[in-house]
Amino acid sequence: MKLQWLLVFCACVTAPPLQAQEDPIQHDAEFYVLQAQHADKWVQDDIAVDEALAAFRDRNKGQPPNIVSVLIDDLGFGDMGIPELNAVRGYETPNINDFSDEAMRMVRMYTEPSCTPTRVAQMTGRLPVRMGMGNTQVDIAGEGLPGEEVTLAEVLKQAGYSTSHVGKWHMGDISESWAMNQGFDYAQHAIHQQGQLTIFHDDAIKEQVSVAIRDYDDKYTIDQWFRPDASAMMTVIEGEAGGPIREIRMEPGERWNAAKYDEMNQAFQDKTMDELERLAGDEEPFFLQYWPMIPLDNTRTGRTGPKSANGGLYVDKMQLLDQWLGDLFTRIDELGLAENTIVIVMGDNGHFTKYSPQSGFTPMIFRGGKADTTEGGVRVDAFIRWPGMITADGLLNSIIHISDLYTTMARFAGADQFVPRDRLIDGVDQSAALLFDDEAKSRRDHVIIYSDKKPEAVVKDQLKLILPPPGKNPIAAEFFDLYRDTREEFSVSTEVGAWGGQEFVRILGRHMARKEKYPDSPPAYGVPYEGIENTRPESRQAVEAFLIKRQAPQQ
Repeated sequence: MKLQWLLVFCACVTAPPLQAQEDPIQHDAEFYVLQAQHADKWVQDDIAVDEALAAFRDRNKGQPPNIVSVLIDDLGFGDMGIPELNAVRGYETPNINDFSDEAMRMVRMYTEPSCTPTRVAQMTGRLPVRMGMGNTQVDIAGEGLPGEEVTLAEVLKQAGYSTSHVGKWHMGDISESWAMNQGFDYAQHAIHQQGQLTIFHDDAIKEQVSVAIRDYDDKYTIDQWFRPDASAMMTVIEGEAGGPIREIRMEPGERWNAAKYDEMNQAFQDKTMDELERLAGDEEPFFLQYWPMIPLDNTRTGRTGPKSANGGLYVDKMQLLDQWLGDLFTRIDELGLAENTIVIVMGDNGHFTKYSPQSGFTPMIFRGGKADTTEGGVRVDAFIRWPGMITADGLLNSIIHISDLYTTMARFAGADQFVPRDRLIDGVDQSAALLFDDEAKSRRDHVIIYSDKKPEAVVKDQLKLILPPPGKNPIAAEFFDLYRDTREEFSVSTEVGAWGGQEFVRILGRHMARKEKYPDSPPAYGVPYEGIENTRPESRQAVEAFLIKRQAPQQ
């Protein structure tokens, strides 16, 4: 059997892409290296998973589970779920801590280094570099997630799910990239992100959170298009699939400020609760995403809500978010949904260390934060609760990448047959490891960590290689043992490199070779905000300025 799977691995590396939907999901090369060693065991695990899921459906009137996904911005590992570490910080998240006691902590959850790529990976099951979405855009960019990508929402809809998204999105400012055009029946989300909405709005400018935008005498300024105007950019949009899309809660000439940011965040919470009620009243299983934009909140202006001993700008808002999530968890219970609903709560990447320590957050267990490829940039708190199916108060120490949620949730939903076969899917099915609380059943033991288009590190088991520059011998490259050295401060280069250097290089080599059959492609490009029926005049002017700049001669 192992010889057969070795032949399958070789074929997968050299054969042209498969198109037929009945073919197996196409994965990156390392999946087949593991499959060649564990194929017989995986077959048995798949049978056990099928039996467990069938038994659940029998108990649940033939229906698959509902799925609620909460993705929180810019939190380091240890900031949720551990009251002792809350105490070290000087704040409290009691509702999330209680939830963690009912859930399994995915201890080695890896994300991407920043907002957009993590969200792309969760939605598509693919590394964001594969469709040019590894960067994080702040203002008008004229690009986004291609419509050809098949999101988790689209996969679940084919299996009969109702789908809804509320909160942050941050996967583009062009129409095809928005949630209501990417598989969600309903969506209410910001087009951009907190750069616009809490870092360079009017109150933040006055507080010098952003410098040199409109806090000076501009008599020497010639280029009036150089500095973005947060109030001219599109803010929050709402719409249903196939229906009109409108900007909401923003009138022509109105200025964006701290009060508007607070209003938006409260509205996202209220809408999430409304959507939960609506979806619970339907007969179909549902997929509800709530991606809050707090705790990021960069001004003192008009601040209300719970205060912590820490007093940090983000930490206090984290306590507010904990209250809101507590309300969400309570309502799930009151509606009788807890037993048949998977709830995932996790962070999207490490701390926004640019705003440490006034944010109240600094790296603790792992070094680095947002935009870093150190563990502090890509290791996050992550919990999954499914009563009676996934061990409560459990710890799973297997490596899981955010893209694995795509494939695993599809399997839990009975929708894996709708995962596309005509492209490479990086997410692997981790259902056996999660359902049976068993690291030995994991189907991933490595992560390749990208910074935009460039791979910067490879994690394999507990070892991490910082990729050396071209021409440098990998035997002398920096290696870290992540169990012994969580902060990556004591390189064991020779000790590991002497036997493992070339093995790590081969991992990357197989990954790059696989791209010859499944090459990376660019993001989608288009006219920002096109398709919104009530675009404000100032937003139209901002787009016109952007298009002129984009069309300016570059040679």
